[in-house]
Parts: sequence; structure tokens; C-alpha cells
Amino acid sequence: MKKIFTILFVSLFTMAIQAQEKTAKIKFKSETIDYGTIEKGADGVRVFEFENTGTAPLVITRVYSSCGCTIPKKPEKPILPGESGVIEVKYDTKRVGPIRKTITVYSNADEPTKAIKIKGKIVDPSKSKSIMMKDKSEIES
Repeated sequence: MKKIFTILFVSLFTMAIQAQEKTAKIKFKSETIDYGTIEKGADGVRVFEFENTGTAPLVITRVYSSCGCTIPKKPEKPILPGESGVIEVKYDTKRVGPIRKTITVYSNADEPTKAIKIKGKIVDPSKSKSIMMKDKSEIES
């Protein structure tokens, strides 16, 4: 009877260890994308590239933005170990001013919640020209 319990215990322990070894891991090329200074109405689409460096398929369940001005798009299919994927982010570039937004990625990775960020500045070229013209006329006066 002791041998049966010992064998059963060792089997369960071994299965538990094997189950823990297979995990997905997400590694982003860059966790922050800098738009730099762009003009109002410019292309607001950027792409976060990542790789599954784990040993199990990576499933991204949700990608959430803290603001309605940023629309993220997640991959629909699981990312197999060693493969790469992308998360597309579209920012509404009709909003003039600084960009500082966080996108939260939910997945089955060893780190189930990951924050990625976008930053930059959107300028209105028509307004900046009128400001420069106003400054120039004041200097000439």
C-alpha cells in the first residue's frame, strides 16, 4: 500500500512540474512608441511588435486603452512559441497637443498584464504658421 501511495505521489508531483514548465512569454521589441512631433490629421497607426519566447502558445485575450482616442487591435490567433505578432494602435491625430497613452495587454503569458505606451506631440501647422507670422511682425515693428 505504501508503494502505491509513493508511486501515485511521485506521478502527481512530476505532472505538476511539467505543467508549470509550459508557459507563454511575451517580449516586446519596444514597450514605448514615440510618434515624435507630427501634424494634425497625419497617419496615427503604429505597430507594437512582440515575440512569444515561451514554450506554450500565447493567447492575447484583450487589449485595452485608457482613452477612446486610442484604438488598439489584437491578434486573433494564438502566437506559437518562437513566432512573432503585432498589436496595432491607432491614435486620433485630430487632437492637437501631447500624446501620453497607456495600452494594457491581457494574455495567458507568465506576466498576464503588460502595459505598453505611446507618446508624442501633435501640432496644427496652420496655427504654428500664424504664430510665427505674428512673432515676426512684432519683431519687425
